[in-house]
Parts: sequence; structure tokens; C-alpha cells
Amino acid sequence: MTQLPQAPSSVPSATPTGDDAIYAQIATELGVKAWQVKAAVELLDGGSTVPFIARYRKEATGTLDDTQLRDLEERLRYLRELADRRRAVLEAVEAQGQLTPELKTAILAADTKSRLEDIYLPFKSKRRTKAQIAREAGLEPLAEALVRRPDLQPEQEAAKYLNTEHAIGDATAALAGARAILVERAAQDPDLAATLRERLWTQGRMVSRVKKGKEAEGQKFADYFDFAQAPAGMPSHRVLALLRGEKDGILELDLAEADPADDDALAAARSRYESAVARCLGVADRGRPADAWLMQTAQVAWRSRVLARLTADLRGRMFAEAEDEAVRVFAANLRDVLLAAPAGNRATLGLDPGLRTGVKVAVVDGTGKVVATDTVYPHAPAKKWDEALATLVKLARQHAVELVAIGNGTASRETDKLAAELIKLLPDVDRKPQKLVVSEAGASVYSASALAAAELPGMDVSLRGAVSIARRLQDPLAELVKIDPKSIGVGQYQHDVTASKLDRSLDAVVEDCVNAVGVDVNTASPALLSRVAGVGPLLSENIVAYRNEHGPFARRTDLKKVPRLGAKAFEQCAGFLRITGGAEPLDASSVHPESYAVARKILVAAGSASASSLDARDFVDDTFGLPTVTDILAELDKPGRDPRPAFAAATFSEGIEKISDLKPGMVLEGTVTNVAAFGAFVDIGVHQDGLVHVSALANRFVSDPREVVKSGQVVRVKVLEADPERKRISLTLRLDDEPAAGGKGTRGAGAGTPAAERSGGRPQPAERGARQDAGRRRQDHQKTGGRNTSGGGRGSSPKPEPANTAMAEALRRAGLGK
Repeated sequence: MTQLPQAPSSVPSATPTGDDAIYAQIATELGVKAWQVKAAVELLDGGSTVPFIARYRKEATGTLDDTQLRDLEERLRYLRELADRRRAVLEAVEAQGQLTPELKTAILAADTKSRLEDIYLPFKSKRRTKAQIAREAGLEPLAEALVRRPDLQPEQEAAKYLNTEHAIGDATAALAGARAILVERAAQDPDLAATLRERLWTQGRMVSRVKKGKEAEGQKFADYFDFAQAPAGMPSHRVLALLRGEKDGILELDLAEADPADDDALAAARSRYESAVARCLGVADRGRPADAWLMQTAQVAWRSRVLARLTADLRGRMFAEAEDEAVRVFAANLRDVLLAAPAGNRATLGLDPGLRTGVKVAVVDGTGKVVATDTVYPHAPAKKWDEALATLVKLARQHAVELVAIGNGTASRETDKLAAELIKLLPDVDRKPQKLVVSEAGASVYSASALAAAELPGMDVSLRGAVSIARRLQDPLAELVKIDPKSIGVGQYQHDVTASKLDRSLDAVVEDCVNAVGVDVNTASPALLSRVAGVGPLLSENIVAYRNEHGPFARRTDLKKVPRLGAKAFEQCAGFLRITGGAEPLDASSVHPESYAVARKILVAAGSASASSLDARDFVDDTFGLPTVTDILAELDKPGRDPRPAFAAATFSEGIEKISDLKPGMVLEGTVTNVAAFGAFVDIGVHQDGLVHVSALANRFVSDPREVVKSGQVVRVKVLEADPERKRISLTLRLDDEPAAGGKGTRGAGAGTPAAERSGGRPQPAERGARQDAGRRRQDHQKTGGRNTSGGGRGSSPKPEPANTAMAEALRRAGLGK
């Protein structure tokens, strides 16, 4: 029997060093114990995946969940990179013979990469600067003399340091060299940089102005033509919009010490910064002969070097924080889309709309197998409406179609009408098909992929999109894992963030979602299997090849026969792979094979009763802790439970097909397509998503829109404003809101525009709206409940939840229960 790792009974007390220091720091940041972090790191370093650790090693980590483990993993990467860089800096400074005990202490104490680089800056190999040239000319003693003795006359003292060999021919040249040395000293002082960086972060202003002659070309950045806001707290989407505007050559960005519109405030702030530089250099204006020259040196240092350096630092910090938020939002939206409710094992007609090229048609059966394809031309210019209907009616009858999936691209509303007529022409079927409009984002990417070519060999590329549209309605997770997450259409500014960071985050989301649902090993595609913990692309292909050669897997243990699927891979993946109707009933559950013994004891003890009636503590021993037993009880009570919500779809209003059909005050049903920091975009069936601003999501202050809505959720909204010319629709979830006079409500924003949140540097509409609406009636939003499916791979379908007694009976029939 596998001995599961347990939490330590006692934790040694000692001053943390090395890795222990990293564990302690992460523990403090996550609000957990250092031993929990250490245990998780050891498991990760040993090749365990986050889903496996979160689900099957709860005793070892003290029940750290997948979110905590992902945060731990990301922070561990940063701190290890910092430790590696710290070692490199120590070696580099020591090689120069300049590593003093004080400097070593400062380097070891640096807790961020930026702080470490501040300390290392004076020791970096760099091109010869003006200060270096001045030192070579022997001018450093002049700089030191003027700082130590401001009572000296600068010109007279400088005359002592003329050096024709180094082109120092007069006092002016000598003083210029001395100033260069002092300016560089200030610019490289780590403590000064740290202090002023934080002051600028909160009190400075990021200023943007439109470049001359770019007004017409850059209208989408119009909100930033004359803009100023403190870097601290600037919303992620606004930072990325500013940087995009600069990159596109529309905007000029600069960092000012204060609001540039207030001359007095700007002058006062600049004076304070220059005084801080002067203090760093150890100079002050007391009327002595050298004081004026020294104070001017401090001014030059601030304006020419220190401010420029801090501007670069803060721009980097702004981008890093904006990037983190953009990646977080993207990941959250992706999770919602992947975990959207599946329609299940129902024959589906997929329609990929088009005008001139026709509507591509694909019928897939309940398992996702393609059983028919065609192309019809109901729309202009062919206008073969009746012929198209006849074809679709024939296909629907022949294959007992239950669902019609319509892509939301060009000609979607026209094709939706076609589907409505199709349903009317099927009065004699047992159950009339249900039509739904689904996002076709990424369908074209999938159609042209090597994976699609392998899955649908010989099929025209244009028809593969219709297959994808149909399958993603049956099971969004199983189909969308075949597409690059960045092509699914739920992120913003994704091309402006670091590709590797985004990919790492999105891959983690896909992995977590796939393993949370579970995968039917006998029906899943290689793309889906590759996302299972411990599997990956190579093993997924091997599993499918073995399945094709030997037939369906009868037991989980048969996976060990797959080439190159060793003990470690089996440990990681077994609990997430389902086998329904096999020789081992527990293989259909999320119970890990290493825990089958205790699961059987529980089933025998429960008998005809529910497993939830048992006390988990009765089954705890040295091998299985309380968290594992509790999970087993929950799973046996409802084995194979799918964590995704019940299937539901929005119904678009008849006659509302384009923005010009919208009128303020209309209440419509729609589907949330994307959630951003400033609100949520909703598809109401007019080919342009409307925006529900964060201030219109609820009758309370909302800091994160995902507290209220999620991608894929069906909601009812009221139209506040519709602007066909700008393609902007403003919506509200508060159905008691009234549009302003003339239909002008909270201003909306077109999906995908860089300045999607329109408030500029003024107080945020979210804050104003929350204050104005405090205490108003809370609108109840439509919510989805739980549902029940078995597996989660291609073709999983809703089934009644089998009772614990059914599982026990299956075990008895298999000769495993006593």
C-alpha cells in the first residue's frame, strides 16, 4: 500500500537560511506555514504536478489548494531567480576586489530584483562615461574637495586640476568633469533611488500628449491626448492603452513630479526632489562660495539623470503590474469559458455562417463523431433559402438532431433566422431541436491546424470550423483545449504582455480545468489527454495509439501497459482519468487507485446508506489522513460528478439584429463574452458586444467585475445607450436604471478599443456610481446550478447522479465488496 506523505508533527525552530529563507518568505506572503511551503516545493521539485498535489497530497501540504499552489510556484520561480542573480552579483563584485562586508550585507538583504540592481549599478561593466573620463583626468579629488569644503572658491580650486593631456585646459572644463562625477554618484545611489522611486510612484504623474499631426489617425486614443494620472493605482487596461498609443506613434509619454497643469505644485515638487538629491550628496545652500555650484549640480543630477532613471524604472513597474493584472483577468476569463456548461451527448448541427461563401454545415453525433457535412447558400448573393432549408431538414431528421449551434460571426443573425425556420419545419419530431449562438473564436485557427487535419483527414478546411462550433457546444472544455488559449478571444492587450508569462499562466488554467473535470480515457482526444496531469503530448499520443490497437481500457491499471507511461506518470494521471463501465467501478470516480482500499472499506461500512452519513474520522489511519478520507466520502456519495454548471443559453429577442434596432430602456437577454477590470462585455445578438461598466454591475461597489459575472454566464441587461456610428452599446445589469435624457446613459465602449474605459484621469465612474447607488435595491442576477456528468472527455453526457448504493452494488458484482 502506498504510504502517503503526512504533515510533520513538529516544526524545528531555527533562523531560516538559503531555501528555508525562501520557504519562510513565501509562507508569510501566502499566509500559510513554512512547512507547508517546503512540502509543496519538495513535491514540485520531485516532478509532481499542481493538480495532483492539490487533489491527492492534501495531508502533505496542509490542504493547499490549486490557487495557492500556483501562486507558490510563481513566487518560487521569482525568488530562485533572485537568489541566482544575487550569487552572480556577489561573484562579480568580489572579482573586482570591491566586496566589502557592508556591501555584502546589503546585497544579501536585497529582497527584490530592482533593489539588487540598484546596489549593483555602480559595479556594472559599462561604456566609458563622462564621469569615468573625469576620474581618469584626476578630477575626483576636486569634486570631493568642493563637497567637503564649500567655503572654497570653485574656479580657483578647479584651476589646480588643469590637465592638457586629458583636454582639461581651463577651470570650466575641470568643474564640468567634477560635476559629472557627482551627478553619476547621485544617479547610482541605491537608497536615494529607492526613496524617490516610491515618492514618484504615489505623487508623480504619468503624462501623455498626442503627437503633432496625429489627432485624426489616433482617435481611438483620444482620451489620452491630454492626460495625467499618478502611476500608483492606474488601472491595468489604461496603462496598456497608454503604452500601446506610444508604440503606435500616437502618444508621447513622460513622468512629471506633479500635475503639469499646476505650475506652482510642479515647481514645489521639483524643488523637493532636487533637495533630496542635494542631501544625498551632502550639500546645502548656506551662502558659501561653492554652495551655488553644488546646488546647481544637484539640480542637474535630478533633471538629467535621476529622474530619467526613475522614469524608466516606474514605466517598467507600471507595465509589470498592468501585465500581472491583464494576465490574471485573461486567465480568469479562460477558466470561466473552459468550465462553461456542456450540452452533453446530444446530436448537434453546427452552422458556420457566411454570405458569399455559404453556410458551412456539419452534423456530429452524441460522441462528437462527424456524420454529415454540407454547404448551403441561403443568403445573398445566391439566396437559395428554400433549398438550404430542405437540406437542413433532411439532415436534422436523418440524424435526430437535438441542438443547432450557430457561429456568431458574419451572417450569424441571418443564419439564426434560418435555424428558426428549420425548427418550425420539424413539428413531428419527438423533441424539437434547440438553437443557440456560440462563440466561434478560434474556430478558423483550429480548422487550419495540424491537429484538425489529423482528426478530420480529407475534410475541407472550411467545413472543419462547423465541426468545431458543434463540438464546443457539446463540451466546451474538450473542444477548446485544441485551440491556443490566446485565440479563444477572452483577453485584452494579449499582444502587449510577455508571451512566455501569458502562456505559462494560460497553460496552468487549462491544466487545472481539465483535471478538475476529469477525462474519459476511452473517448478523449490526444489534445485533451495531453492536458491531464503527468501525461503531456507524447504520452497522450501513446495512449490513443494503444487504445486504437488494443481497444478501450478496461482498468486504470492497464495504462501501465502504454509505452513510456511509467510509475510516476501513472501516479500523477490515474486519478484524473475515468473509465466508465469497466472492470473496476472505482475507475469511474476521482478516487485515486492508491486509495481504493479505504474506499472499499467505506462502501462496505455504508452498505445501503449514503457515504455522507459516515464519520470520516473512523477511516483515518497512518496512511490516509482526514482530508483524503473526506474527499473519498464526497466522491462516493456522488461519483463522477461534473463540477461544471447546468447547461443554459441566452435567447436573443426577435427583431433585434443590429445596433440601430436597440432603443434605450430595452431589456434583453445576452451572454457574457469577456470580463475586464472596468466591466463586462455582453453579446445581445447584434454583432457588437455591449459594455456593462463596473459601476452598472450591481447596487454596490464592485472592485472586481468577476464577483458579479463570469464569461459564458447568461444575464438580463437593460440598454442605456446605443451609438451605431461609434459601434458602442452601453448596458446595465441594474434593471431599475433609467437612461439619461436623449438616451445618454453611462458611456459604453466598443469591444477591443484601446481606450475601452473612458474616464481618463478623473475620478472613476465605478467609484462615483458606487457612491451614488449605495443602498439601492440589489438586482438578483441569473445564476447557474450544479450538474452531473460522467467523465468529462469528448462525448461525456448528463446522467442522473448514481447513489452510493449503486457504487457498492457494482463493487459487490465485481467481487470486491464483502
